[in-house]
Amino acid sequence: MGDDLPICRTCGVQYGARRDDCPICEDERQYVGWDGQEWITLAELRAAGHRGRIEYEGPGIFGIGADPPTGIGQRALLVRSPSGNVLWDMVTYLDGDLVERVEELGGVSAIAISHPHFYGSMIEWAHAFDAPVYIHVADRQWVARPDDSVVFWEGDTKEIGDGLTLINAGVHFAGGQVLHWQDGEEDGPDGRQHGALLSGDIFTVVQDRRYVSFMYSYPNHIPERPRVIRRALQLIEPFAFERVYGAWWKRVVYADGVAAVRRSADRYLQFALDDDGLEGAVGSS
Repeated sequence: MGDDLPICRTCGVQYGARRDDCPICEDERQYVGWDGQEWITLAELRAAGHRGRIEYEGPGIFGIGADPPTGIGQRALLVRSPSGNVLWDMVTYLDGDLVERVEELGGVSAIAISHPHFYGSMIEWAHAFDAPVYIHVADRQWVARPDDSVVFWEGDTKEIGDGLTLINAGVHFAGGQVLHWQDGEEDGPDGRQHGALLSGDIFTVVQDRRYVSFMYSYPNHIPERPRVIRRALQLIEPFAFERVYGAWWKRVVYADGVAAVRRSADRYLQFALDDDGLEGAVGSS
């Protein structure tokens, strides 16, 4: 385990070698900590008292995070599928105890991560479980620790397991992806499986958990472009889902997920467009 490799304190992403800067944080979608660029390691996190956290989040889905949290504070989601478990999104923290607890839940057959802010210690996790990491090729430049375990895929969708499909929504980052799980909900009253959408903060579940939102930058409050949102909506149109799992603990739209995403987009676009239906930003196209 790369216990001594540098991890950016602000975003929680682990790099493969010592360096002076964190390109992910220097990008306009993120920020460098106010005290300047700071680094930490897995060994130092353990010594500081961080531990793994696993909790049930929904049917067939367990949240995995750290206590206290690291970086941006997101939690990952372990999708327990008969075709092999998928770890959706990523955290910084990892130790032997957390590996054992995840193994007890069936281990990890594949990893997929929504966008670069959540890359965390993805190579450590990939090596611990001998699992590939699926990243959209449009985000290749942001991979902080190149490794043979990373699989770059192209196009709009990719199936990574039975009923498990990555969708390149392109919100937040050009390679921003969401994961659709066809069997991700218990049978509804009509006898059908209703599916789940794991969205990270590509479609971020907001405090009012009936809605999601879409941003180019969350910490710097830069809105996403309407045309990008429209493309994302077109791509998810064929997929049914009842729940939407966001990036933080209990950030879940628990019912009527398809309609929640649609009405959220309608509300967003209503405020993003001027009275003539044009994008409101000066010089937009």
